[in-house]
Amino acid sequence: MDIEQLKYPIGKFKKPEKVSNEDLVEALKVLQIFPEQLRLITLNLKEEVLDSPYRPEGWTIRQLIHHISDSHHHCYNRIRWTLTEDKPVIKAYNQDAFAQLSDYQKAPIAWSLAHIEALHQKIVYILQGLSEEQWERVFVHPETKDEIGLKHLAMLYSWHSMHHFSHIKNALVRLGNG
Repeated sequence: MDIEQLKYPIGKFKKPEKVSNEDLVEALKVLQIFPEQLRLITLNLKEEVLDSPYRPEGWTIRQLIHHISDSHHHCYNRIRWTLTEDKPVIKAYNQDAFAQLSDYQKAPIAWSLAHIEALHQKIVYILQGLSEEQWERVFVHPETKDEIGLKHLAMLYSWHSMHHFSHIKNALVRLGNG
């Protein structure tokens, strides 16, 4: 497998021109089931497996799980800001710097798995209750200056969930745990 395939096992995110109601239903299903899928695939993994990189020069499985927790927490905040402010400029963060912090390096994954489960319940609950008008609300990314709508955010985090799930699944197969 080449490095690009290891980095993007399901391909890079492609922002759709238009997001249909069917697309949103599917994205919300992914967001709803992802925490349980992640919990099951990481159940009873030994420390040395958790501390193995998912690809050469990549984060460890432990770092990926803590990253998912933080990234999806940012998603949750972005949804709330977008629903309560007019075109808020969100805060970007340095994912690689976060990955070097002690919690990403050594903290139990159970903490982040519980956080992901709670976040996804709240994210799905909020998104399922949006009116069409609310779905059309946008935030501004500070680095790109792009306006990003909640429909695209739902699609992005559905992809992000499966992107990192695939990283973990593929790593476990390579490590003989899959």
